[in-house]
Amino acid sequence: MTLLDPSWSPGDRRSPADRRSPSLTRGIDLARHGQAPAIVLDDRVISHADLDELVRDRLDQLGDTRRLVLIECANELEPLVTYLAALAGGHPALLVPARAPGPGADQWDRLLASYDPDVLLRHDAAGWALEEVRPGTRHELHPDLALLLGTSGSTGTPKLVRLSHDNVLSNADAIASYLRLGPNSRAATTLPLQYCYGLSVVNSHLLAGGSLWLTDRSVVDAGFWKAFEQSGATSFAGVPYTFDLLDRSGGEWAATTSLRQVTQAGGALPADRVRELGRLGERHGFDFFVMYGQTEATARMAYLPAHLAVERAGTIGVPIEGGEFRLDPVACPEDGAEQGGELVYSGPNVMLGYAEGPVDLALGRTVHELRTGDLAIQHDDGLYEITGRCNRLAKLFGTRLDLDLVEQLLADDGIEARAVATTRLVAFVRSEHRVRRARLLLERHHCLPPHAVDVRVLADLPVTASGKPDYGRLQRLAAAGPAVEADGDVAAVLAAVLGRPVRPEDSFAGLGGDSLSYVEVSVRLERLIGNLPADWPERTVAELGGLTRRPRRRLALLEVPVLLRAVAIVLIVGSHTELFDLMGGAHVLLGLVGFNVARFALSAPSRSERLARLGSTLRDVLVPTVVWIGAVALLSGKYDWSTAVMLNEWVGSDSWDDQWQFWFLDVVVWGTAGVMMLLALPGADALQRRRPFAVPLALLAGTLVLRFALTGLEASSMELYQLATAAWCLPLGWLIAASRTLPQRLLATALVPLCAWGYFGDTSRELVVIVGLLALLWVPAVLVPRTLVRPLGCVAAASFFIYLTHWVVYPPLDADHDFWAAMASVAGGLVAWQVYARLRPLVAGWWRHSRVAVRPANVAGVAPDAV
Repeated sequence: MTLLDPSWSPGDRRSPADRRSPSLTRGIDLARHGQAPAIVLDDRVISHADLDELVRDRLDQLGDTRRLVLIECANELEPLVTYLAALAGGHPALLVPARAPGPGADQWDRLLASYDPDVLLRHDAAGWALEEVRPGTRHELHPDLALLLGTSGSTGTPKLVRLSHDNVLSNADAIASYLRLGPNSRAATTLPLQYCYGLSVVNSHLLAGGSLWLTDRSVVDAGFWKAFEQSGATSFAGVPYTFDLLDRSGGEWAATTSLRQVTQAGGALPADRVRELGRLGERHGFDFFVMYGQTEATARMAYLPAHLAVERAGTIGVPIEGGEFRLDPVACPEDGAEQGGELVYSGPNVMLGYAEGPVDLALGRTVHELRTGDLAIQHDDGLYEITGRCNRLAKLFGTRLDLDLVEQLLADDGIEARAVATTRLVAFVRSEHRVRRARLLLERHHCLPPHAVDVRVLADLPVTASGKPDYGRLQRLAAAGPAVEADGDVAAVLAAVLGRPVRPEDSFAGLGGDSLSYVEVSVRLERLIGNLPADWPERTVAELGGLTRRPRRRLALLEVPVLLRAVAIVLIVGSHTELFDLMGGAHVLLGLVGFNVARFALSAPSRSERLARLGSTLRDVLVPTVVWIGAVALLSGKYDWSTAVMLNEWVGSDSWDDQWQFWFLDVVVWGTAGVMMLLALPGADALQRRRPFAVPLALLAGTLVLRFALTGLEASSMELYQLATAAWCLPLGWLIAASRTLPQRLLATALVPLCAWGYFGDTSRELVVIVGLLALLWVPAVLVPRTLVRPLGCVAAASFFIYLTHWVVYPPLDADHDFWAAMASVAGGLVAWQVYARLRPLVAGWWRHSRVAVRPANVAGVAPDAV
């Protein structure tokens, strides 16, 4: 029987005395806020009084007999009104997520069959329908029972949390109190209604007389923040995954003028991320609240006041009004260490208990306090800090592991990871570049044998519907082993090179491929498929698999940045050995450094990750450089100590000699360090995220002003190699990478010759730089003979080592053997590249003990995230 008319509206306007007037004392008193806005929709605004009418109409439809009402949730008006009506009329409401096809539908059906609700609100092709399964109820429902929620936003188990009316209203009142909500507060519904955190936003705002912008849009949807401002919304709530999404989309959201409050719960954010968001709020005028809670406590148990977000990041704050914490000691006899106390909470919002079937709906209170399962300490200032998780413990090979601390260990080293345990410790990271480093950290810190540690790559770490880490899925992936999750040779190629599971709908770009993996993947796919289409990185595995019978061609596409690296290093070596006289390759490489710093390092999702990648770039240049130059200096005396430690720019000679041979690396190191220092300034990183083209344009203007002030139009022979007068190449490459629109590309096109023309006083050299950088701007890939793809890729990959070593390799062969001197220089760099690749584990281990991590140089030419 369908009770809900598709044309349903607030209904008649009879006074409460003339119509059935059920007591609304169990619910939120909407009528007392009158005509103040309650719900903002795209096409209308509903006042509290009108919403009260809608709730009364729905309550008429639910009837006088208390019944179990299952509500299929969405951030829409129908589910919200039905929930408020059930709450007001004393009908226990079972909130479930929208029924989706696939395995989730089976779980939904199992829950439906297990609890056999009396009334259903669900959505189908015809719209929303309120269906009466039976006129009365088949259940014995305890008088206090108001709400049934899943413990983690999942319907995979019939175990539910039983909440009372007092639980719901007391928690909403406490939240409204510490957030100081009132009639001018308007929240965006950025979280699911069936998730206790999302539901608490609804309850607290309506209870305080505030309002909701009812939307199902994601925070990263196009137009979300414009619509947020147009709706008059003042706050939004997010889980850690929400802020990951915001990081990837840029920092523009924080500048939304109507935004006054941001709340975070649903899992711990790293302390440095909390500080970043706290400072972001200080700059843009919004309060950032960190909150702690569980479904078993209705929603919230603690909060960190916004003014402490920066100073006391890492803590969960103080208990909410009416709540109390205590710490029960937890001993760890295996290692003799105290892990802190288990956090135990008591308060009016503690659940009645669990329900594992319909018979439990008759139960009253079976739980009086909540053992959270979290380990915590209390600081002298009264603030609490979570230190671990009681049920996230594992014991492997005699070593006791706290899996939360495993994740924290990696996070402290700049590696976002999720950890689970099977017969081994399995850690999932986002990038192939992090695998070796993570493995070394885990083996050494936990004293585990190598075979006990398994580090795998997942482009996206899975989360539940509520945005929390999906450890269940990770556990299943860990148990299934690292096999490729797709059929076909294309999937095998991507899985082998990228080191992560691959599905038919995945693409190279979607899996996070970069310049390190581009060459190898493209070469392998060329051998498999033949000539690749220009857009192959964006095509799915299934689409590429359909091309496997294409005929092979003698020409293949090669990415221009890879080709430029190979050509530039050949020009450098050929000019130095006097095989030919065509210079300019080093300045093209400097442009490539800026290009790929923007392409890989500055595209990272968070500020801390961006700074970490820039730091990795510096380390990956410095380690082999200092080792190589230092060794040559000790054995031959060819170089001074200042050259070996990259200080020749500051304390070296003023005329060309052997010490200036590494000027290029000096510019790379100090230029990258300058970008790091710039982004470390308050607001600078957010500015470059909001204005990705304007920032490098301003930096280019500044470096050009400095250059012209020091050199005029033409630089002298020494000024060509000095940091102050050559640094303009770096922001110019950055600007090229940031040029997205046609006007931006045209402006960059005009700036390239403006920067280079006249600088060298050598037309051919200037043309090399101009042509190279314009190719980088306009030509994504070129056709080259297939037989040259792999050799060019190897030369590009080894370009940094060729540059580093050729100063020692070619001089003994230079006299009358220019060709062989050049060939020996290239070969020597290739050998050094391969040797370094094999020494990387030792280098990484050494850096581990120094609290610094190293990643290998790659096809980028200088460092993985730089060139």
